[in-house]
Amino acid sequence: MSNKQKTITVVSAHSADFIWRSGGAIALYHDLGYQVRVICLSFGERGESARLWKDGKTLEEIKAKRRAESEEAARILGAEIRFLDAGDYPLQITKELQDIVVNEFREHQPEIILTHSLEDPYNFDHKRTAEFVLECRVLAQAEGYPSEHGILGAPQVFSFEPHQPEQCDFKPNAFLDISSVFDRKRKAMECMNAQEHLWEYYSELAKRRGMQAGRNIGSAISLSGSKITYAEAYQRHFPTVGGTLV
Repeated sequence: MSNKQKTITVVSAHSADFIWRSGGAIALYHDLGYQVRVICLSFGERGESARLWKDGKTLEEIKAKRRAESEEAARILGAEIRFLDAGDYPLQITKELQDIVVNEFREHQPEIILTHSLEDPYNFDHKRTAEFVLECRVLAQAEGYPSEHGILGAPQVFSFEPHQPEQCDFKPNAFLDISSVFDRKRKAMECMNAQEHLWEYYSELAKRRGMQAGRNIGSAISLSGSKITYAEAYQRHFPTVGGTLV
C-alpha cells in the first residue's frame, strides 16, 4: 500500500479567489493531513486590484504585492501555492498553460479538485477557468497525452461559490463545515488589503451557509459532534459512486 500523501488541488483564476471561496476547505484538509496545492492562473492584477491602481502603483508593483499577500494567506491556511502569471481581464488560455496544468494534475494525482463555476456573467475569467480545469482533467486522463507522469484517475471536481450565485446558476449540493478553521480563513482574507470590502461579505456568507448546512442534516450539530457555525457551499460536477446512497 502506498504511503504517498493524499492531495487536493485548488485552481484559482486570480490570486485571491481561493481564499474567499475555499479557504475553509484548504485549512480543513491541511489539518486532515492532505497536501493542498493552490494554482493561481493570474494575480488578478488588472481586474481585482482597483485600490492599488488608484494608489498609483505600477503593474509589476501590483503583481508583487498580490503575490506576497496570497503567499501569506496560503501559509496561514496550510497550502502550497504556485503562480502561473497568465494575465487577467482577459485570462488567456494557451497550449503552454494547458500543458502545465495537465502535468500538475498527473504529477500530484489530486483526489479532489476545487475551482470556479461554469457560469459567471460578471467575470469571464472565472468561467474560462472552470472550463479549462474540466478540460485539463479529461486530458490528464488520456493515455496518449504526452507527459512523463502517469494518467490521472477520476477526481471529483467541485465548483466553489461565486460572488453572485443566483446569476451564475450555482446550486450547491455539498456543504462543508468549516467552523473549526474559520478563524484562519478570516485571517487569510485579511491578507488581501486591496479587497477589504470582501472580508465581511464572505464572513457573513459563511454564517448563512453554516445555518443552511445545519438544516440539511436536521441538526445544528455536525457529524463530529460540534455546532456548525460556518460552512462553505460547493457544487459537484460528477456523480458519486458507492455501495449505498448515504
